[in-house]
Amino acid sequence: MQRVESHPAVPAALAPLRNPVFRSIWRATQISSLGWLVQSVAISWLMATISASDLMVALVQAASTLPAFFLSILAGAIADSFSRRGVMLAGHCLIALASTALALSVGLGFVSPWLILGLSFLAGCGFALNDPAWHASVGDILEKRDIPAAVTLMSVGYNVVRSIGPALGGVILALLGPLTAFAFAALTDLVPLSAVLRSKWQVRSSPLPRERMTTAIHDGMRFTAISSEIRVAIVRATLFGLSSISILALLPLVVRDQLAGGPIVYGVLLAGFGTGAFIAGIGNSYLRRITSQNRLITLASVACATCCLLLALTSSVAVAAIALAIAGAGWVVTWTGTDVCVQLASPRWVVGRTLSIYYALTYGGMAAGSWIWGAVAQYYSLTWALEGAAAALLLVAAVGKLLPVRLWEESDQGAFDFRPPELALDLKPRSGPIVIKVEYSIPEENIEEFLSCMRERRRVQSRAGARDWTLQRDLQNSTLWTETFRTPTWTDYLRLNHRLTVTDREVGERLAALQVGDSPPRLSLSIERSTSPAPGSQVQPVPFVSRP
Repeated sequence: MQRVESHPAVPAALAPLRNPVFRSIWRATQISSLGWLVQSVAISWLMATISASDLMVALVQAASTLPAFFLSILAGAIADSFSRRGVMLAGHCLIALASTALALSVGLGFVSPWLILGLSFLAGCGFALNDPAWHASVGDILEKRDIPAAVTLMSVGYNVVRSIGPALGGVILALLGPLTAFAFAALTDLVPLSAVLRSKWQVRSSPLPRERMTTAIHDGMRFTAISSEIRVAIVRATLFGLSSISILALLPLVVRDQLAGGPIVYGVLLAGFGTGAFIAGIGNSYLRRITSQNRLITLASVACATCCLLLALTSSVAVAAIALAIAGAGWVVTWTGTDVCVQLASPRWVVGRTLSIYYALTYGGMAAGSWIWGAVAQYYSLTWALEGAAAALLLVAAVGKLLPVRLWEESDQGAFDFRPPELALDLKPRSGPIVIKVEYSIPEENIEEFLSCMRERRRVQSRAGARDWTLQRDLQNSTLWTETFRTPTWTDYLRLNHRLTVTDREVGERLAALQVGDSPPRLSLSIERSTSPAPGSQVQPVPFVSRP
């Protein structure tokens, strides 16, 4: 961790800003976000003026979010396997390249709807690389207790900029034209590049060799699938994104067709959205103290549904701005809550991958939602699209009863120091498969509690890499229980134990306390050996005898 400056008077909500590395990158990210929002206003309005297709206008949102669906899981595995700082630099380079190319194409007068979508897709690829690495790096840069405040600051900072950027984008677009807006965005993209280049932070390195990308992706997906807290947060966020993206995807059409406004009105409405998000972000810690996170996310869906209905029914800019502010509040409450839930439920070894899966599915939901609501607006009507999105958001709110988001767990997700046992054989890193057996002696009165702990033990070991996990009870000695699982290689066994957190190890301690006497459970390691003949060896053929 980086040395933190001493500012005892700083409130807890601003505590992450005491860290110079976090503060530098966070500040640079806000400047870059300002340029991105100015560019987004220009892109959406430019598309609305050069294309008569409502679907093409809505696909602007899809083009920038779809790469996260395709690339985030790979980017998360890269962030966990390589330098997260290097991955962030690569992502920002792609974003800067896309913005520069867009500014040049507008300056040269070579603009088409498909070129706009293509360059938006390229910028989305940059975000898909950067976002998992940056969010995963928060836990490397800061102490664990500061992560919720840091995630909130990142969301609040973006939404402060959101309250300024769209209005600024509308003014620049109206007074100076799209070329100035795109040139401004290209310059701001250089700021985070400089900040990341100047910043360095320590990351705990693994003594084990790097995993193959396919294995890393598989392990991340397995961990996410087994972790119920992460799984529920992802499902809720994906459904919310699928429905709520209608607000931003259809807003240019609302301004053009329903409010009869121009780029300044569009910027003002987006500023209203950002203002609501900013107010909710500032009050987020207070809201979490007075009600549960699950209820907050449910109310956020209702707030966005209210916005959709108001936009469908009003022709007033003032009412639309208020509706957007309500939606902005619901937007930041949902994304902050689900993001922190995933972060705190993930150990450091896999946090990049869990966040990337979270981003892939949520951005995929938003991309699909942009296409769905744009298609409804084009083939039916804008009013139908907004009312349908409102109904969908109310259904998402009802899902909270079936899939409640659990409270953030303050468990210790730090790695446990593991020392490999001494072996009688000289194993190679790829030797295997390795069979692990743990024998427990459990009295009859502790069996129910033992089985309860074993259910948790199976989940812990399986998501860390255990294969073929089983539990057996001896038929001749009823107190003897044997836990058995496998790993493909000796390196995989070492990696499994390095992945176990302090909280995971507590499960083993509870099991040891249930044993008869003071002796710990007995661990035995063995390697499977095949009885098949080695390749190239001479095997006596078995004669074939035909039956009469």
